[in-house]
Amino acid sequence: MSNMEIDATKHTGRFPQMIIYLGKLFRMFVFQNDWKVLPMAAIIAGLVSFAVGDSLFKTMEGTLMGTFALACVCIWNGFFNSIQVVCRERAIIKREHRSGLHISSYIVAHVIYQAVLCMAQSAITIVVLYYTKVTLPDKPLITGLAIVDLWLTIFLVTFCADMMALMVSSLTKSTTTAMTVMPFLLIFQLVFSGGFFALPEQAEPITNTTIAKWGMTSLCAQADYNSLPMVSVWNTMFKMKDVEIEGQKPVWEFLKYAEANDLKEDILIQTASYNTMPEYNFDPFVVFKCWGWLLLWTLVYIAVAVVSLEFIDKDRR
Repeated sequence: MSNMEIDATKHTGRFPQMIIYLGKLFRMFVFQNDWKVLPMAAIIAGLVSFAVGDSLFKTMEGTLMGTFALACVCIWNGFFNSIQVVCRERAIIKREHRSGLHISSYIVAHVIYQAVLCMAQSAITIVVLYYTKVTLPDKPLITGLAIVDLWLTIFLVTFCADMMALMVSSLTKSTTTAMTVMPFLLIFQLVFSGGFFALPEQAEPITNTTIAKWGMTSLCAQADYNSLPMVSVWNTMFKMKDVEIEGQKPVWEFLKYAEANDLKEDILIQTASYNTMPEYNFDPFVVFKCWGWLLLWTLVYIAVAVVSLEFIDKDRR
C-alpha cells in the first residue's frame, strides 16, 4: 500500500479524507498528465468552430446544427474526464473502504476536482470560439453578461456529462467495460436529444433524460433562436434559379427583384417566423428550466455513484 493510500485511511473524518483525496487528484493532474484534457478540449472546440462556426448563432439552421455540435463537444469532454477514474482504482477503493474510507468523501473529492476541470474546459471552449471569429450571443438573459450565461450553460452540460461518466465508472468493474459503455451513452445522447433528429411522439419523454436536449435548448434560447433568419428556403430557391417555365425563369426573376429592392432580409425573417419553436424562446425561464434539469440529473448521477460504491465490499471480482 502506498503512502498516499495510508494517509487517506488514517483520518476518520469525512472532511479530512475529502481533502486528502482532493490533493491526490490535483497532484495526478500535474504529475500524471491529466492536464491533457484541457488542450484536447481546445482542439475539439476548434474543429467544431471550423465545421459550423460560420453560421452558428447567425441563422436558425446554423444555430440548431451548431448548438447540437457544441452540446456533443461538452458531453464528450465530460465523458472523457471521468469514465475511468473510479474503475481503474477499484481494488484500492475496496481495500481503503474496509480500512475506514468514507465513500462520500471519496466521491465529493472527485466532484470538486471534476467541477474545476469542467470550468476550465468551458472557459477554453469559449475562448476558442471567440478567437476563431464565431459570432457569440450578445444579449444577456440571466447574469447581465451574455458570455457568462453561455459559459454557465457549457459548464453545466460538461459537468452533468462528467458526473454521468463518474457514475458509470463507479458501477463498472473494469476500464474496458467503462470504455465499452461510453459510446452507447454518447449515441443515446445524440439520437434522443430531440432537437436534431425527428422522433416519434412516444419517444418524446425520453428526451428529458438526455443532457444534450437541455444543453441545446438553453444555447438556442440564449442565442434568441426565434429571431434569427432562416436561409434554407432562399438557398433552395437560388439552386432553382435556372428552372424554366414556358421559356421564362420566374425564380431567377424573383430573386433579382428581391435583391434589387433589398427584400432578401425581410424574406429570410418572414420565412423564419413560420418556423419558430416556443421551447427556444428568448426567456430566462427557459434557461432556468434547462439549468434545473441539468442540475437534477447531476445530483442523481452523484447519488448513484455514492450508493454503488457503498457496496464495493461485496465485489467478488
